[in-house]
Amino acid sequence: MNEIIKLNNISKEYMLGDEKITALNKVNLTVNRGDFLSITGASGSGKSTLMNILGFLDKADDGQYFFEGINQSGFSEEKLSKIRGQKIGFIFQSFYLIPELTAYQNVELPLIYNNIPNKNREKICKAALKKVD
Repeated sequence: MNEIIKLNNISKEYMLGDEKITALNKVNLTVNRGDFLSITGASGSGKSTLMNILGFLDKADDGQYFFEGINQSGFSEEKLSKIRGQKIGFIFQSFYLIPELTAYQNVELPLIYNNIPNKNREKICKAALKKVD
């Protein structure tokens, strides 16, 4: 399967007091395996809303989101959490490290959440930290 993400007419609205704000209006997007994607736009254009939907942190009000060919609307919260931990990653403009942890511990934390054995975690962490010096 080449198609990883497919959005069909995704819409999302929020209420701000009595005013309805349309964050996304019938967005269509296809991301294939190996694609490199950058989401840019003016403040308030819906970038964060789209990222939250793509990352399973929020759900669209309307439209369909297919992840690896399966409509995600039927996914349980447990399934969505597992996908987030194993298959979804974001690169942010700012670094979001936990200041109370060392660099090693920050790298190790998602590996712990994914039940990677300690021996493997150490090897992965050391290799990742060596890459960034």
